[in-house]
Amino acid sequence: MTAVKIIEVMGTSESSWEDAAEEAFREAQKSVEDISGIEVEDWTADVQDGEITEYKATVNVAFPVHND
Repeated sequence: MTAVKIIEVMGTSESSWEDAAEEAFREAQKSVEDISGIEVEDWTADVQDGEITEYKATVNVAFPVHND
């Protein structure tokens, strides 16, 4: 049985929630090895003058705990 650690990461994008989720994943990959999955926890956005100006995706990033 493998233990899994989960961290929460928020990504942002000026174009879409999907891009925001992908940005969170890409940034997590820079410091986390062996990511086994992500779960989108929340979608939010900043609004200004009746328009969405920034999309935000909060994701849970899962990866195995390695015993060294």
